[in-house]
Amino acid sequence: MHAWPASEVPALPGQGRDLRIHDTATGDLVTLDPGPVARIYVCGITPYDATHIGHAATYNAFDLVQRVWLDTKRQVHYVQNVTDVDDPLLERAERDGLDWTALAERETALFREDMTALRMLPPRQYIGAVEAIPGIVPLVERLRELGATYELDGDIYFSVEADPHFGEVSHLDAAAMRLLSAERGGDPERPGKKDPVDPMLWMAAREGEPSWDGGSLGRGRPGWHIECVAIALDHLGMGFDVQGGGSDLVFPHHEMGASHAQVLTGEFPMAKAYVHAGMVALHGEKMSKSKGNLVFVSTLRRDGVDPAAIRLALLAHHYRADWEWTDQVLQDAVTRLDHWRAAVSRPDGPPADALVEEIREALAGDLNAPAALAAVDRWAVLQEESGGTDIGAPGVVSRAVDALLGVAL
Repeated sequence: MHAWPASEVPALPGQGRDLRIHDTATGDLVTLDPGPVARIYVCGITPYDATHIGHAATYNAFDLVQRVWLDTKRQVHYVQNVTDVDDPLLERAERDGLDWTALAERETALFREDMTALRMLPPRQYIGAVEAIPGIVPLVERLRELGATYELDGDIYFSVEADPHFGEVSHLDAAAMRLLSAERGGDPERPGKKDPVDPMLWMAAREGEPSWDGGSLGRGRPGWHIECVAIALDHLGMGFDVQGGGSDLVFPHHEMGASHAQVLTGEFPMAKAYVHAGMVALHGEKMSKSKGNLVFVSTLRRDGVDPAAIRLALLAHHYRADWEWTDQVLQDAVTRLDHWRAAVSRPDGPPADALVEEIREALAGDLNAPAALAAVDRWAVLQEESGGTDIGAPGVVSRAVDALLGVAL
């Protein structure tokens, strides 16, 4: 599967700072010090309803991570998956009378278009669950050899008790885990399971549903969590720098993925930091596919909204915050974009070196994009009120906003 085209990231004078970011597993800010190549895995979409503002907010957060790393003169190895076979996708295809593969291809293509418009840097590998199946089967077989699985009516489950570190990503109690498992694709009420939250690794073939040759596992299809583990371990290896996604992935997805990988490799942890973006609401409720209260990036673009304004609307909120999308949020972003573009269109302006360092400092401090935006606002006001004598300043500001915030002025 191919990703989307990369927009050019302008080079800036000087060098950025190492990223301090909130790690869900420890609950603390950690300073990441990757090697020459920083490694990040971000969980991708299930392609049946793309791309809503909640998606965009999540991928914007991890785009900022990449931009901070690039500014430190590191390379970035970014991997993202697409869960292009899963129950919700199959259910939507049946509801709409569509072939499930055609639905997945259509929504994945739309996601690529939206990511391109929003200037999100693409992953080096963009891998679908279906194409990852040949790599998933041996991992399930290995977990079975290690005694970490059991079979239930032909389905193969992972036993969470096999990982002594289980629970160290989310730190939830058993009741909370069971509740979230039921809400987020698990089957805690199924009779015969060793632990209600044990996740499925391999689902035996069901009549009328797609299935693949699983070797000794029999025909079937993979569970959700093992998909990401197989892709991440194949392309990034164990102990990569950041595992990213929305906060709704903390449990069960990232908890289970960590346990799968840790049992498979005997190493700990799977990722040096588990980083999660907040949820976006609409009309007082979390924006979600199940509720249908979605604002789509493609719809906004068709309505003539500048993608740069959409991106500024996302950047106006700290990535870990839960917030609500409103017409005012978008209008504020449009106004800000107009103000910034007017400021950088002049031939000279206030000195920009201090501003670049202020943006860098804000982003290095747990991706504080609102502080970075406020710094640019202050520069733009000075430009409007007093002008300046630095002929190169507007160009420096324009390049910095593009390179560090992903907004083209």
